[in-house]
Amino acid sequence: MTSLAQPAADPAFEALVRERLDAVEARLKTTAAAQTAFTTDAAQHLLSAGGKRFRPLLVVLASQLYPGADPSLVDRAAVVMELTHVASLYHDDVMDEAEVRRGVPSANSRWDNTVAIMVGDFLFARASSTVATMGTDYVLLQAETFARLVQGQIAETRGPDAEADPLDHYLDVVGDKTGSLIAASTVFGGMVCGAPQEVLDSLAQYGEEIGVVFQLSDDLIDIASDTSGKTPGTDLREGVATLPVLMLRASAGPEDTRLLDLTSRPLTDEAEVAEALARLRAHPVLEQARAEVVRRAEVARSYLSRLPEGPARDALSALCDQVVSRSS
Repeated sequence: MTSLAQPAADPAFEALVRERLDAVEARLKTTAAAQTAFTTDAAQHLLSAGGKRFRPLLVVLASQLYPGADPSLVDRAAVVMELTHVASLYHDDVMDEAEVRRGVPSANSRWDNTVAIMVGDFLFARASSTVATMGTDYVLLQAETFARLVQGQIAETRGPDAEADPLDHYLDVVGDKTGSLIAASTVFGGMVCGAPQEVLDSLAQYGEEIGVVFQLSDDLIDIASDTSGKTPGTDLREGVATLPVLMLRASAGPEDTRLLDLTSRPLTDEAEVAEALARLRAHPVLEQARAEVVRRAEVARSYLSRLPEGPARDALSALCDQVVSRSS
């Protein structure tokens, strides 16, 4: 389910988390079911392909900070977050003209753009009908989060303004597209267990930061890893400038002319992809990017100091290490 290892220091806690995640997985399938077999197939397409389930994991972990969380409410909160995330993936794939998602053909390539867009809308509607059973505070947070997701997508599509710093713009987009939903996931979990406002605020800060770290670690994996199961250089092939490339552009010297050229355009020649990867892996900017990921992970961890001690906080802290180590 998730590629991030579950903390095993407390076997009873680990079993509890696994039980809830299994229940969430089952509920995801039933919630995504439609009145016709075709729509059900299309709606469950990406869900069945797997995924890290990082957002449900955070909901479950945060829900255990205080005793007494209603398991049904935990499951619904996790389903809302994951369906909102998956709905956005269907839309992203249309905008990016993606052909593959989670190792399977994207919905837009298997069917067409119209189907993919409508299925994304259907999943968001299912998330909305689920959150409506939870209370207006949950509805408001989901709506505000989805607005940030959309604004982040628009900002990514338009690109930075002429006077804007491209790296700052990129980090803002990552915060809106990734950090916002992960922050909402931790807050949902805290709301389910009745956490006080100061703890909810800390969870929001932690989730926002760990969400950005999660995406930035993916940026590094795309360049540095041959063992992640993903084809390295995907962003280079698409001409997408991520953290290492943007840091390179901000600090490049005369010796970087060739690398700047390779990272300034989509690469269709596999020899150029291999050259760009080799040059980036040997360049100091890759370690600088890793250091930034580590720094931000520690910032995320710092927000946990206001949470009650226990296995849930320990697990949230362990995730700070795991999102870093996955890109090392």
